[in-house]
Amino acid sequence: MKVKVILQQDVKSLGKKGEVKEVAEGYARNYLLPRGLAVEATGGHLKQLQQRQQRKADKQARELAAAQQTAAKISGLELEIGMRVGENGRLFGSVTSSDLTAALAQKGIKVDKRKIELPEPIKSLGSYPLRIKLHPEVEAKLTVKVVAASK
Repeated sequence: MKVKVILQQDVKSLGKKGEVKEVAEGYARNYLLPRGLAVEATGGHLKQLQQRQQRKADKQARELAAAQQTAAKISGLELEIGMRVGENGRLFGSVTSSDLTAALAQKGIKVDKRKIELPEPIKSLGSYPLRIKLHPEVEAKLTVKVVAASK
């Protein structure tokens, strides 16, 4: 006889957390339920699962919308950063993703420094195109112009 269960955790060779599976009654009663790996798929549990999935979908939609708004603010933006310069246009230090995050924050745009794709710190004057991965589906491009700071 088969019984429906809702997985509470990932179970190898059965399924992922939140999936509804039909398993043998003995497997559910003797293994899944006592270990807390699953709960029986009753009306109340199914309703809870549906609400949880709806909240998750709503949260993902909000995050996507926020990322798209931020991308609209950033795209086409030219960020100018003044740095102290030595001879041959070499910078004292370098421009890092933390510096870029601070410069964006001054413009009222909040971005996590880990989302800025900077292959290596910028160590000389010039313009550099950068990508910022705001969300798995959203990325923005901006240009960073490193100039000599006035003393």
